[in-house]
Amino acid sequence: MDPAIFHPNFKARPFWWEAIKMGQDEPIDLPTKADVVIVGGGLTGLNCAIELGRGSARAVVLDAEDLGFGASTRNGGGVSGGNSVGKGLSGAKARSSPAEAREWLRAVMGDASEGLAHIESVIEREGINCHYERTGRFVGAWTPKHYDGMASKLDALNDFAGADASMLPRERQHEEMASDFYYGGMVVNRTGKLHPALYHRGLMNAARRHGATLIGRTRADRLTRIASGWRVETTRGSIEAREVVIATNGYTGSLTPDLRRRLIPVASHIIATEEIDPDLAKKLIPKGRTIADSCRILCYYRLSHDNRRVIYGGRARFTQVTPDVSTPLLYRMMLARWPQLKDVRVTHAWTGNTAFAFDYLPHMGVTQKGLHYAMACNGSGVAILSYLGAEVGKKILGKSNRVPVFDGRGFPTRLLYTGHPWMLPIVGNWYRFRDWLDRRAA
Repeated sequence: MDPAIFHPNFKARPFWWEAIKMGQDEPIDLPTKADVVIVGGGLTGLNCAIELGRGSARAVVLDAEDLGFGASTRNGGGVSGGNSVGKGLSGAKARSSPAEAREWLRAVMGDASEGLAHIESVIEREGINCHYERTGRFVGAWTPKHYDGMASKLDALNDFAGADASMLPRERQHEEMASDFYYGGMVVNRTGKLHPALYHRGLMNAARRHGATLIGRTRADRLTRIASGWRVETTRGSIEAREVVIATNGYTGSLTPDLRRRLIPVASHIIATEEIDPDLAKKLIPKGRTIADSCRILCYYRLSHDNRRVIYGGRARFTQVTPDVSTPLLYRMMLARWPQLKDVRVTHAWTGNTAFAFDYLPHMGVTQKGLHYAMACNGSGVAILSYLGAEVGKKILGKSNRVPVFDGRGFPTRLLYTGHPWMLPIVGNWYRFRDWLDRRAA
């Protein structure tokens, strides 16, 4: 490993895990019965379990690994506020009239914005200390054309998602970041950031308070329909339940092949730097926002919760690779934006799976066999999957007073696709070429 990049005490694990003890819970006995079994112990499953417990339903949450081992504690901690549906908005073009397209946008962006409101409500109600801040986001424009494209969506974002967003021209860019790398961008005030591992741990504690049983290191291997609902066969025995919720997102596997073939698991890689000078940190991101950009090879970055490190993430590769591959790539991307970090080394590097749908929209619903699900975060799962997990819980309880636009929508797949994303290296190289071409033209 290059000593100019890797710190001597480098760790190939999430920086966020320094704040928690991952995998320290003692195994507990598997109950024989439950009202609801939730497969997946991440943000989706825990928010569902909390909502079920508030309605006096007995939930059992199963995870094949330690709870929180997946993307729920491996993400960048950004909390979107309705600006996260991105390419999914292209579905407006399929509407039969401008009026219908506008109403569709209103529904999709409005529902996506509920994710932030839900997270803020849960954090306050359950007393979760996860360094949550509504600091906003700056989205840098990769090219002048991208800037114009953002500006064209500004009114819809403000009208339908209440984003409190505005455009920032390039000559004012230093108000948001110490870099001339972008061609201006969009400031979105109605977004936040948090400490992912502490948020997840707070959800675990809240779920237990509301009566849920949380069981890690127990893989669900088979689902069988029975008269009373379902039998879930696991590596540690079987459990019967009235309902089953699949909350596996980017880790959806052979247990539910029909859902797996509707998801494209994409690896997201992140690095954390060693501690930097506080004055430099303040200059890098003066207002403490999360930063993202508009290029196809997406990047997202921020300061850590203590404002001493840079957390830098992106699609260094679209598939799983080791830190010796991903870290130098991310490091070069970071220096392209902030050359002033050239002497700063990396202390942590890690990877997590996000999951994309073919229509770039989140989905919840019930399969033909009767399994509940919420998945397809499309890279913005902290907010939207926390929200949809809770909505699944309400739906099972019969307490929903509205139907989210993401509930019961057609969940597309492609002919012969089985869930193995063989095409990702090809797509990644194509995106890199297109980004290079756009930037060169700019």
